[in-house]
Amino acid sequence: MDPTSLKALFTKPYGSPGPTEAQWRAAYADDVHFRDPTQEKQGLAAYIQAQEGLLRHCDDVYLTPGAIAIEGNTAFVEWEMGLKIKGIEFIYPGSTRLLFNAEGRIVDHRDYFDFVGPTFAPVPVVGGFVRWLYRRFVA
Repeated sequence: MDPTSLKALFTKPYGSPGPTEAQWRAAYADDVHFRDPTQEKQGLAAYIQAQEGLLRHCDDVYLTPGAIAIEGNTAFVEWEMGLKIKGIEFIYPGSTRLLFNAEGRIVDHRDYFDFVGPTFAPVPVVGGFVRWLYRRFVA
């Protein structure tokens, strides 16, 4: 996979549909392993189900790629994801590490992002507590 293909895979504006099953199957190996801060999935069917579940549970989703680096069978993609849920927008900056098999398909997909801060900071009462807790660890 080249930077242009990865940029396309990691681009989804608000209001546009997500990738189709055919697009996922073209990019990912059948035995792909996926992990992020909220879940771990094994196999392409489970990965597609997780992605479709995210789109189904949100009012809208966007994904915007940043820097992309590829060396050998490894790629890193910086990104920003926005989720709109019940009138609240949650913004998650993050990055993904991808490993490719000999056919150039993604066999391992690992997302890195802070789930807690962006998820709970906008929520009344809970957000104040989360910000206080984060300050306690940084101060």
